[in-house]
Amino acid sequence: MTDLASKSCADLGELTALKGDDAEKLRAELAGGWKISGDTLKRRYKTKSFAPALRMANVVGFVAEKEGHHPDISLGWGYLEVAFTTHDVGGLSEKDFICAAKLDAMELG
Repeated sequence: MTDLASKSCADLGELTALKGDDAEKLRAELAGGWKISGDTLKRRYKTKSFAPALRMANVVGFVAEKEGHHPDISLGWGYLEVAFTTHDVGGLSEKDFICAAKLDAMELG
């Protein structure tokens, strides 16, 4: 488990948007597959059918509720896509990377 996965979004103080190298340094702490696209941190998981994608979506939802930080989730037959951004700062924040690290620790994909 990375240091990010042991943190809680609720414990963070005032947030600022992460840009360039700062965001990339945190992305490097995550499992492969996470990509920064504009102001969003995304990962697409491949599954063998719809049911595993749906189960994964429920796990993502559980983590999101616990952390109080909710991603956009897209799923269909054979995939689940998770996209984090922090609307309050207009881009990426440490919250996005904490939640991604928690998903990595659960070894979803």
